[in-house]
Amino acid sequence: MAGEKNGQAQDINQLLKVRREKLKELQDNGKDPFVITKYDVSHHSQEVKDNFETLEGQTVTLAGRVMSKRVMGKASFCHIQDLQGMIQSYVARDSIGEEEYKAFKKMDIGDIVGLKGEVFRTKTGEISIHAAEVTLLSKSLQILPEKFHGLTNTDIRYRQRYVDLIMNPEVKDTFIKRSQILKEIRKFLDGRGFMEVETPMLVSNAGGAAARPFETHYNALDEDVKLRISLELYLKRLIVGGLERVYEIGRVFRNEGVDTRHNPEFTLMELYQAYTDYEGMMELTESMFRYLAETVCGSAVLSYNDTIIDMSKPFERITMIDAVKKYS
Repeated sequence: MAGEKNGQAQDINQLLKVRREKLKELQDNGKDPFVITKYDVSHHSQEVKDNFETLEGQTVTLAGRVMSKRVMGKASFCHIQDLQGMIQSYVARDSIGEEEYKAFKKMDIGDIVGLKGEVFRTKTGEISIHAAEVTLLSKSLQILPEKFHGLTNTDIRYRQRYVDLIMNPEVKDTFIKRSQILKEIRKFLDGRGFMEVETPMLVSNAGGAAARPFETHYNALDEDVKLRISLELYLKRLIVGGLERVYEIGRVFRNEGVDTRHNPEFTLMELYQAYTDYEGMMELTESMFRYLAETVCGSAVLSYNDTIIDMSKPFERITMIDAVKKYS
């Protein structure tokens, strides 16, 4: 078993060495890919597919990462992955030129390229780009996880989110949805007269929650301070100061355990409203969740882990004691 692992490590080291040698060869020939800083992109992959009827026969430029490559003598196929997804390209020696085709054959999976060519549909019906130019924009010196098995190692997925984004397309959707949720929370609260604020992160007393804080030192004041564990105390002071509706979306820090569901720094949202009670806050919370489901997910009825969650219905109001009696 140890010998097998050593063999795999040697194979990987050899592959990494080959990639660095390819880079050196490019640099020696005045074709250093790392000096290209700009490439004009006209379309993304999904745009081309969605607008095929109007774009067929038109020249487009895309940029992305080479995710697969099939070389067949004078012509090859490759798949390019960009922000929106994946698209196939047909790369023929007669179309891009002999020297450029030789350069293309030396490209590796993971390399980032600029692609210019005509939009067409192959005999098998796949919307593709007939390449006129393939420009190496950045050389990938690391090796992507083997595609057949994918990236499943939880530790790598959480420590190297960029690799997870490359290999697991559904992860990108989570990032996009998170951004949309924050945008819509702001839109919803702003529509209700709330004002977004920023409050101090370095505090003398890390209150507002029960958690162990990170401690650091403020050199200018020669004073020990803590990173905030909550947003609460300063927001309440703003209410005292006469701002009637405030909210903050900000990082807080808790010097505690780490696992796939707990991080020592995370984003928290808190809001405070004067002249209302807990009934008013329940109504606001329910309305906001329903609004977010409808605007971000397209429907108030959601499916999560094979469970249907219907946010269009009125939320149940229940005391903690009654909830314990009902569900335990």
